[in-house]
Amino acid sequence: MKLSGEAQLLRILIGEDDKYQGKVLSEAIVHEARRQGLAGATVLRGVLGFGANSLVHTSKILRLSQDLPVLVEIVDKQDKIAQFLPMLDTMIGEGLVTLEKVQVITYRHNGGEKTP
Repeated sequence: MKLSGEAQLLRILIGEDDKYQGKVLSEAIVHEARRQGLAGATVLRGVLGFGANSLVHTSKILRLSQDLPVLVEIVDKQDKIAQFLPMLDTMIGEGLVTLEKVQVITYRHNGGEKTP
């Protein structure tokens, strides 16, 4: 897959305990993005955060990692992201989803063709 130039960054902020059809939500999102042929997805686990309910989630040892924040990032062309959004909407019960324009500088696989 070649990806260069203008694209979109889809950011999905959820909790690590969130589920979709009995599966960890972040994993379900990544697998669905792959199934739909998106360029790639990354899941990042936060150490501290709060959301709409204002409850602070932390990785401090006394709280033993209670529902830490998770960020899923997906970058692809606008049309591919737009096709993914309806499915994503059915998957997420609560969280935050944002979109922003990005400029892809490099997207390579195993020393493959260089993107201008």
